Amino acid sequence: MPSGQLIVLTGPSGVGKGTLVRSLLARHNDLYLSISATTRSPRRGEIDGKDYYFVTRSQFKKMIDQGELLEWAEYANNCYGTPRFDIEKKLNSGIKVLLEIDVVGARNIKQTFPDALRIFVLPPSLEELERRLRGRDKDSQEAITCRLEQAKKELIASREFNHIIVNDNLSQSLQKFENIIFAIELN
Repeated sequence: MPSGQLIVLTGPSGVGKGTLVRSLLARHNDLYLSISATTRSPRRGEIDGKDYYFVTRSQFKKMIDQGELLEWAEYANNCYGTPRFDIEKKLNSGIKVLLEIDVVGARNIKQTFPDALRIFVLPPSLEELERRLRGRDKDSQEAITCRLEQAKKELIASREFNHIIVNDNLSQSLQKFENIIFAIELN
């Protein structure tokens, strides 16, 4: 049976990872997007089991203790992690699995899946990143400040990844994302 490909997409909060992923999935229904677990509260319009698995801190700790997460990290006072249950099954079935996760999680995945394709998304500038975070109208001022400070640290990590996409133009960034993912099949 063919082995699938694990694709990790990361970058600072607000850089446009979710928009890139949604656009890619709309064009390629043969990809599987992993759903992360989180201890944060749902944002307006988010659905449990579709956008995230929303869990309590005690449930999250239990998932860690029972080895149910491939990776996890705490970010902006909330925990996020990748449930193991579907990932390995999909990969063993030959399916490309896409993880949209934070930088710490992406680093952890490198330890367990060293052959994963790892892509870092950069903003055109910190000023643009701040504009995007404020434009989402989803976070408090305190959360935006925390995310911007974290982003400054995360941008340095971009050198650790196989590919970098500067998300300054959605259609061009999406094309580059597709080229990176599907070039694997040509090799």
